[in-house]
Amino acid sequence: MSTIIRNTATPKTVSFPCGGDHIVGHLYLPENLDPNQRYPAVVVGGSMASVKEMMAGTYASELSRRGVIGLAIDYRNYGQSGGAFRQREDPESKAADLAAAIKFLSRRPDVAGTGLLGICTSAGNVLYPAASDPSVKAVATVAGFFPSASVAPLLHGGEEVIKLRRAQGQEAIKLYNDTQEIKLIKAYGGSANESASPGQKPYYEDVTRGNIRQWRNEFAVASWEAWIDWDPVGQASLVQAPTLMIHSEKAAFPNQARMVYSNLKSQKEIVWIEGAHYDFYDDAEVVRSAADKLAQHFHTYLK
Repeated sequence: MSTIIRNTATPKTVSFPCGGDHIVGHLYLPENLDPNQRYPAVVVGGSMASVKEMMAGTYASELSRRGVIGLAIDYRNYGQSGGAFRQREDPESKAADLAAAIKFLSRRPDVAGTGLLGICTSAGNVLYPAASDPSVKAVATVAGFFPSASVAPLLHGGEEVIKLRRAQGQEAIKLYNDTQEIKLIKAYGGSANESASPGQKPYYEDVTRGNIRQWRNEFAVASWEAWIDWDPVGQASLVQAPTLMIHSEKAAFPNQARMVYSNLKSQKEIVWIEGAHYDFYDDAEVVRSAADKLAQHFHTYLK
């Protein structure tokens, strides 16, 4: 780990409607913004259970330094955004949130074109609106987490664990519907029976990195079934917009990233950068290298 990048920019807090609730985001504008000019504009989402003040905000800020309007969002049920079913990981809901954010940006008079950037889990999330929303003119992913049915047993510890988690998820949904109680486990760290992503997670454990006060290390057990069945790899072939993928052999499941790239039918590019998975969140050298490539991609296609 080299120097940790610090997001020192001051964003504008914005809010817009989605599905009867509201989404809160941090809008990062290029310095010396010319109101008579139009700029590329990109919605940025982060890892599972993350909030806009984490890696999404870092990339939105870095893009703004490179002449791109960046909007880091809290998905519904997380952070400052609305949603009663807190900490629920719902790919369908997240796709709607990203589409609403694109709509919000597209109404700005200083926006030339709108795109999506997903880091880690959001790399899979962005493929869904990118496949159905013509307003998405460019897509990019960084250190993407791209699960599919073929790796589900590896991710969850075998078919018996998957069966158990499905049952736990169904019970948790019933509990919420009956009582509005949300059953929670850890999102990161700890043992397999108490966490969605067990083991050592240095980024999320360090208060100088991801373990910030705005973030809750919680995962709603009701998320299990949708989380297990989520298949962004199968979605990739439907994406129409030009797509840039940035990954590493040391990031999450590089062969899954290769599968996504192979399935993409749109104009595409994949760039391999040295670095471990969490380096893409806040390692200054890795983040800036990725941001340079991302900005070039968005300036090319969001005109």
